[in-house]
Amino acid sequence: MFDKLIEKIIEKNNPTVMGLDPKLEYIPEFIKAEAISQYGKTAKAAAWALFEFNKGLIDAAAELIPAIKPQSAYYEMYGFEGVKCLFDTINYAKSKGLYVITDAKRNDIGATAESYATAYLGETDIFGERQAMFNSDALTVNGYLGTDGLAPFVAACENFDKGIFVLAKTSNKSSGELQDLEVDGRKIYEIMGNLCETLADGNYGKYGYSSVGAVVGATYPEQLTELRKKLPHTFFLIPGYGAQGGGAKGLKGAFDENGLGGIVNSSRAIMCAYKTQKCGEKDYAKAAQREILRMKEDLLQNK
Repeated sequence: MFDKLIEKIIEKNNPTVMGLDPKLEYIPEFIKAEAISQYGKTAKAAAWALFEFNKGLIDAAAELIPAIKPQSAYYEMYGFEGVKCLFDTINYAKSKGLYVITDAKRNDIGATAESYATAYLGETDIFGERQAMFNSDALTVNGYLGTDGLAPFVAACENFDKGIFVLAKTSNKSSGELQDLEVDGRKIYEIMGNLCETLADGNYGKYGYSSVGAVVGATYPEQLTELRKKLPHTFFLIPGYGAQGGGAKGLKGAFDENGLGGIVNSSRAIMCAYKTQKCGEKDYAKAAQREILRMKEDLLQNK
């Protein structure tokens, strides 16, 4: 269920999720210099720098936002050191009371899908002892393999009180090449959204939402409004705000009559706020706070 996430949104009065998609070029020079002085120009140094950067952002944001969304690719490109940084970032954020959506867009079929679900949402059997590995609260999932690829993730959600966000109408420019095609008079994104709505089989939380959410981009406000009306029990993860061009004015239709039903992601605009605000790099965390508060006001005014 998404009850935990929704309650954090209500508590903070802020439907913002901070995307943590760090590149070395985003990280202040003083952090990178310290990393190199300790570990040289190595993957370990890069991962150390990413984690220090993330910790500063998490510390600054923890009282203001309900959730973070680390994108796994930005960590995987540094090999096992980067994957450990992802693991550490998830745990650090959770220690600060934040809800964690891991953006990994995983899926496969059969035992492979089960393994992905176990890794990110469930518990792994290690010599008879069950342990949570990445221990994310939610995971993005590619649903275009069909229901047999999604079923293991839905089962993990039910067993461990987690959530998934299934790609429906994504924020990228070329999404329409496939997602806007029609089958029997319905767009493919609509068919995928309907699949999200029905997978939960009537198992809804106290706010009326199931554990199966959908990714619907802020760059397509008309489709957001359309899908909210058609998918009353499907919680939305809404990327594309800010750097990708999506604005708050187009998001009103994404929310239900109580102002709930979605969480809006911003990554670069928050992480790199110190650059756009042209302040000292050691103030990067405070700049992120200012951008979060600006975004919060923007979203609340337009809900």
